[in-house]
Amino acid sequence: MLIDDVTIEIHAGDGGRGAVAFDKNKMALGPAGGTGGDGGDIFFEGVSDLSALHQFRHRKLMAAKRGEDGRGQFVDGKTAEDLTLKIPVGTVIHNLDTGTDTEITRIGERILAAKGGHGGKGNYLFRSSKNTSPKRFQFGLPGEKWNVRLELKLIADIGLIGLPNAGKSSLLNELTGAKSKVANYPFTTLEPSLGVFYDLILADIPGLIEGASAGRGLGVKFLRHVERTRILFHLVSAESENPADDYKTIRAELGSYNKAMLKKKEYLFLSKSDVIDAPTLKKKLAQLKKLNPSAAPLSIYDPDAIEHVRKILQTIIAEKTTKTKTKRK
Repeated sequence: MLIDDVTIEIHAGDGGRGAVAFDKNKMALGPAGGTGGDGGDIFFEGVSDLSALHQFRHRKLMAAKRGEDGRGQFVDGKTAEDLTLKIPVGTVIHNLDTGTDTEITRIGERILAAKGGHGGKGNYLFRSSKNTSPKRFQFGLPGEKWNVRLELKLIADIGLIGLPNAGKSSLLNELTGAKSKVANYPFTTLEPSLGVFYDLILADIPGLIEGASAGRGLGVKFLRHVERTRILFHLVSAESENPADDYKTIRAELGSYNKAMLKKKEYLFLSKSDVIDAPTLKKKLAQLKKLNPSAAPLSIYDPDAIEHVRKILQTIIAEKTTKTKTKRK
């Protein structure tokens, strides 16, 4: 099961306590208490593993270690190690206490989530000409503590959308070698699957149904992932009695959830085109072309149809490469 929305508590480490001690060396005088070490910070780091949030399913408190206490003979406490929590790229970090939101958008990106407390001063640092034997010290400062909601929103170049059992998983497997579950019944895919086609990330979004934007079926959980894709590959099954209605159903759900999603570039495919005869295929394709001129037949068993999809993907790669080079200039 994919965990894509979880709330946890994070505690950065407290600072260590400063020491009260005096020099033990013969003929030496004066304070010698060391300073406490700083507490460990907590960082979030982006990784490609979509299942990374699963670690928080049963562990709701993540805490860094406290700094070591200072000791005598001028020995400062060691600073505690930082705690790095790996989360999937595309995760939005909602700090529920401060109301601030931060997003991890790149693999390896690190964000400081909670700062460890500073170590307290030992009595050596309180010495003065008027007080040569201070017994004053400081406790370490507490580390930051926050309640954090982690919300995964997939970031993909291509989102495969459509009603259940429209052939999205089969297409993903054919293009990328992914191993998404495939079967001839609705809701085969219960969580998003990713595949890579050269420089493009493709996401198989579980089948949407009428009323999804209101929570029916698999609900808004997966509409949220569609929201983050750049381009849509919309699959409508040739087995449908009315492909045009199927297409309109999904478009209506996208618009109900977020009208901006209707402005995404979209390619429309009449999938499973091998299961109907040529005259029926032509009729159904004509219906879809009235709604989206890009409509094309698609079957994973038709080399020409798959090649057509590959050419579209190659064009998208070329456009993406051009934009990247332009930004670098």
